[in-house]
Formats: sequence, structure tokens, C-alpha cells
Amino acid sequence: MELAARCRLSRPTVRQAIQHLVDKGLLVRRRGVGTQVVQPRVRRPIELSSLYDDLAAAGEQPSTRVLEFGPVPAPPEVAEQLGLTAETKVLLLRRLRLTGGDPLAVMTNHLPLDVLDVAADHLERHGLYETLRAAGVNLRIAHQTIGARAATAAEARLLDERRGAPLLTMTRVAYDDNGRAVEYGDHVYRATRYSFSHTLVGK
Repeated sequence: MELAARCRLSRPTVRQAIQHLVDKGLLVRRRGVGTQVVQPRVRRPIELSSLYDDLAAAGEQPSTRVLEFGPVPAPPEVAEQLGLTAETKVLLLRRLRLTGGDPLAVMTNHLPLDVLDVAADHLERHGLYETLRAAGVNLRIAHQTIGARAATAAEARLLDERRGAPLLTMTRVAYDDNGRAVEYGDHVYRATRYSFSHTLVGK
């Protein structure tokens, strides 16, 4: 009714326009909440880059909350991926990445202790790969796996989703130009806000 009065249009015309936007996926109707604007999805190319870099390059407003930071004994999978012996101390970084103030991803990274000397507050203002490059670490290649699973209760709280909501997952082992594994990442992303994209080329 407010839109009809403001735009000097009939109610059926406004209802039809709103339905058109719903059909195009620009609006969503939620029972008990009403009609809301759909948050734009973040499409990320599959490249050896960080989420922070990709968001900034796309004109988004990335921000970070550091959830955990410090040396920990490497879990078995982390030690294996980084080529370390079990229980070797590694640097744990667990961060919540937001864009435009909305949560987008929970990122857990492990690095060998001698790779990076950094403070937690630095990582609230800068991306991890930007920080690695500034420290002289030249990332050369990475092995990455993309999947999906349901959100845990803790992840749902952080990402403003319901428990069991679909999440995209990504694990990555990045290597420097000497072939050393310098980072193991295990990230989860809101499937409603995020997708990976890549180009396929025939032989």
C-alpha cells in the first residue's frame, strides 16, 4: 500500500511488480517476516587468491573478526597436509569474514610457526595472503577441494543461519615456490551468499 501511494500506482500493478522481482530472485517472501531484498551472492573465481583480496577487488567491504589465534599442536590431518610430524606446534588462525557487515565465511587456517610473524589485530585489517606476500612468502600452487555439508549449531550462530543450513566447504593446501606447504585452510561459506566459479576449456 505504501509503495502504491508513493509511486501513484494501483495496488494490482505494485503486486505484479513485486511478484516479478520475486520470480527473478531479487526479493524473497518469508512467512512471518514479509518481503525482503535478497542479499547479493558473492561469486569467487577459483584462483590462488584469498577471499579478502577477491572481495576487495569486487568492490565489496570485507571485514574480519579473529575468533582464535595462537600456537597449537597440529591435529593429525593438519600435520599430514603440512608435512610435519604429529603434535608439532603450528599457528592457528580462525576468523569470521564479513562483507558489508554480514557474515559470509568461517575460515580456519594452520601455518608452520616459522612462516609468519603476525599479530591478531593485523589480521582484522588485512588478508592472510596479502600478509604472506608482504612477509616474502611467494605462493606458487595449491591443491583445493570444494564440497558441501550442513551447518553445525556453532557455525549457524556465527553465520546467521539456521542449524543444518547448507554450507559450501573448501579445503586448501598452498605451497611456496620452494615446494614447501605453508598453509592449510579449512573454510565454510554461506551457500545462500556465496559460490565458486571457473571456466572450463576443451582439449
